[in-house]
Amino acid sequence: MSTIMYGAPCVDQLTLDQSRRVEALREKGVNVTLAVVRVGDDPASEVYVRNKKNACAKLGIVSREIHLPGDTDQETLENCLDALSADDGVTGILLQLPLPAPLKEQEALLHIAPEKDADGFRSGNCGTLIAGGEGTLPCTPRGILYMLKYYGVEMTGKRAVVIGRSAIVGKPCALMLLNENCTVTVCHSKTQNLEAITSEADIVVAAVGKAEMIKGSMLKEGCAVVDVGINRTPEGLKGDVEFESASKKAAFISPVPGGVGKMTVAMLMENVIDLAEKGAGPAGRK
Repeated sequence: MSTIMYGAPCVDQLTLDQSRRVEALREKGVNVTLAVVRVGDDPASEVYVRNKKNACAKLGIVSREIHLPGDTDQETLENCLDALSADDGVTGILLQLPLPAPLKEQEALLHIAPEKDADGFRSGNCGTLIAGGEGTLPCTPRGILYMLKYYGVEMTGKRAVVIGRSAIVGKPCALMLLNENCTVTVCHSKTQNLEAITSEADIVVAAVGKAEMIKGSMLKEGCAVVDVGINRTPEGLKGDVEFESASKKAAFISPVPGGVGKMTVAMLMENVIDLAEKGAGPAGRK
């Protein structure tokens, strides 16, 4: 019988430690502050920002939302990010993506100071991850790794398959698994004979954005499956994995909803607190 890797127990454990760390910083005169920049009125982005603000409130992290109109030009956005980067009262900065056209995301992200990149999307932090150094890790891949460790999934020497090659989830997740001593294969929409690859994997991370694409018949007996997909269908939210059939093969599997989604915001909080402790110097963390 599969162990269901729910996100809530992981978040509960994180929250206890995060609250202690925020309080320790406050005692040293450091008010942890997250600035979120949102452009336009995309309903999904509004929900995501609200969730982040609620998470900050629970931990005692100060949240600042800068809401720019949808017709904001590139220069205005970049000036806003420059100003926040120079503001000593701001610990971390998050640019809510996607941006409305014709704004250029990667160019805008370069205007977030590396030491304030709360999402880990700035190219400098991505480069640090490739080099195996210490930088801010993207929230969802960091949450995936935390979940696997929390539930006791062995990674060293195991074969891992990441399905999806986005810069936000797929690529950084593959690098992080590699840093955990997995042998990693990255698959995508052009991959041939996908089932032959997944059927040999000890760990499968599905982040392709196609509802129930991964069936139980494609999996190795006793593997661990992390489902990152959130697909809206007439039957409700579905992951990239067909849960019913996959759960009969996998030893560990995350559900949708209730799995990785809960980890992303929790890891954003982790990143912001990490940045605050680094900024406070060696005495920042008790």
